[in-house]
Amino acid sequence: MKKASDIMKNNFYDVAIIGAGPAGSTFACELAARRPDARILIIDGQTESNAKPCGGLLSPDAQKVLAEFELTLPNAVLADPQIFSVHTIDLTACVTRLYQRHYLNMDRLAFDRWLLSRLPEHVQVLNGRCTAIQRNGDFALTVQTTHGTQCVSARALVGADGASSIVRRQFFTRQPYKYVSIQQWFAGSDPSIPAYACIFDKETSDSCSWLIRKDDCTIFGGAFAKSGSREAFEAQKARLEQHLGISFGQPLKTEACQVCSPRHMRDFITGKDGVYLVGEAAGLISASSFEGISSAMLSGRMLAKAFEKQTPASIAGAYRRASKRLRFKLFTKTIKRKILCSPALRYLIMKSGVQSVKIYRRDRS
Repeated sequence: MKKASDIMKNNFYDVAIIGAGPAGSTFACELAARRPDARILIIDGQTESNAKPCGGLLSPDAQKVLAEFELTLPNAVLADPQIFSVHTIDLTACVTRLYQRHYLNMDRLAFDRWLLSRLPEHVQVLNGRCTAIQRNGDFALTVQTTHGTQCVSARALVGADGASSIVRRQFFTRQPYKYVSIQQWFAGSDPSIPAYACIFDKETSDSCSWLIRKDDCTIFGGAFAKSGSREAFEAQKARLEQHLGISFGQPLKTEACQVCSPRHMRDFITGKDGVYLVGEAAGLISASSFEGISSAMLSGRMLAKAFEKQTPASIAGAYRRASKRLRFKLFTKTIKRKILCSPALRYLIMKSGVQSVKIYRRDRS
């Protein structure tokens, strides 16, 4: 892939992609393979200090997608420990259950960088943040980089820029419901802390939170209503510390971003008129778990295949038809969210012990 220094040599592209996460990178890689003559630009706004806040777990769905792409993860992407179960904790009801799940623990930024490294040489990468988009036939993009402002143009525009997508905000009226996702990193990885826990607490959020051990750190994060999000986060953290009988100590860093929580089928927008959305920008994320990597990669591949069509209308139609099953699957996650986030229903499920794993404790004499 070509770097930012090459951008000014040719600032007009067939396709400009805003966002270089799993959705944007997958689309660019797949499109480059299908259309080797296409001039493709991907705008990457992530840096070490501005990485996407993410627990960094690859779910079974994401693992399946990687298998479909015949991809294997390099060791440099993985983190310790690997996870075979999830502790589900209801802080309000004081109920905990263990469920068998297999997640790959990873460094999310390293994962994104690895996907980006797979791009062929003729795909150009511009490191910066898109701050403005104008349309006058083609699309004119203003990108703020460390070297100053650059302007590029493209015939088609793809928004792969997550919950706060500038593309979706500018070209589509409907926005999905959004939480504020906040997480903190703490030094130490105490073995007495669950390797992975999913936390519910109706006193502070109507959504879920997470606790993850990662290498020599521990991450606590969650999704909170925009109003009073930081106060709710701190209150839930204190309640979790009391429940576990621990103190996390001072955070090494605090991260925050918006995260989509689709509630209706119409929250999933795939695009039209030369503007297309993939991944979370399209609303393609699980409302029950916030898992979005599998949907990001699948939607990227679907849109790349749709680009084999010749006109914006036919591309949009082909992409929408191809993503129908995925959109319906994610709609069912909105129903699952209602069940899991209902304190009464969640209590009944957890108290019943259905599908839970009994923890084996060696007798001590």
